[in-house]
Amino acid sequence: MKAVGFKAPSPIDVPESLIDLDLPQPVPTGRDLLVAVRAVSVNPVDTKVRASRKPVEGQAEVIGWDAAGVVEAVGPEATLFKVGDPVFYAGAIDRPGSNAQFQLVDERIVGRKPASLSFAEAAALPLTAITAWELLFDRLGATTDSTGALLVVGGAGGVGSILIQLARQLTGLTVIATASRPETRDWCLALGAHHVVDHAGDLVSAVKATGAGPVGLVASLTNTTDHFPALVEILAPQGRLGVIDDPKSLDALPLKWKSISLHWEMMFARSLYQTPDMIEQHRLLDAVADLVDAGRLKTTLTQVLTPINAANLKTAHAAVESGRTRGKIVLEGF
Repeated sequence: MKAVGFKAPSPIDVPESLIDLDLPQPVPTGRDLLVAVRAVSVNPVDTKVRASRKPVEGQAEVIGWDAAGVVEAVGPEATLFKVGDPVFYAGAIDRPGSNAQFQLVDERIVGRKPASLSFAEAAALPLTAITAWELLFDRLGATTDSTGALLVVGGAGGVGSILIQLARQLTGLTVIATASRPETRDWCLALGAHHVVDHAGDLVSAVKATGAGPVGLVASLTNTTDHFPALVEILAPQGRLGVIDDPKSLDALPLKWKSISLHWEMMFARSLYQTPDMIEQHRLLDAVADLVDAGRLKTTLTQVLTPINAANLKTAHAAVESGRTRGKIVLEGF
């Protein structure tokens, strides 16, 4: 089967940072599905793993954590899907990724593809939808009855684009998003943000100027280290701060005086540690598909590259690493 991978960690401008491969087609066992991949999207985790992970000597590593495709075969213990079912999923961080014609994935972290979306449109959603859902509801504790204000730092990125929509559709929160360019500001407003402020300026004053009232929840999706002092000041006493990026250092002591709780979200945790509630990601993705098909949630696809090969993946990785993308870049077809 065709695939794309790497044999050594390297910057994206190195010619062999990503290479085209020909690999054996895997066989499903247990609760695995063998999925014929139709489309994939690229996330920051792809670029971080490509630049840092060392594959086994002499072997290539296939990455990619977002896909939509069709079930080609099922393992003997699989019960949730059958051959021919269209599906979408993010996959597991410790298994071969989706940048291949065929991929094995545990059915407990797979959802039905939204019927109203193309494979490319669906591939833009899984990782960011899981991250946004778990961050908003599982970590920050938002519910359908939640009111007050939510600040989303990095509203135009992949996770922010979903988080804004989920908060607007499923809670009563007032959503304040941050964006620093006219096009990303417009993007956040189109997704439903009540207010958009510039995180490149005085964030504390900008949030106060919205008149949204006390901010009880903050989703810090990017540059947490830089924004941390402002976020502590912005958050109301007994508020919650959710983080998904990788701050090199974070002094949590300032949170103590306001009894602010710090919450990490890592969407791979359930599959990596095979948690008893791992199937919640299957249910979550099915719920996302229902919201999409009901017209309540939009795909965040903004660009499609064809086909899925090393050259196009390099282009996508470079764009994601620039930090200036909005929504998601998708690759389609082999």
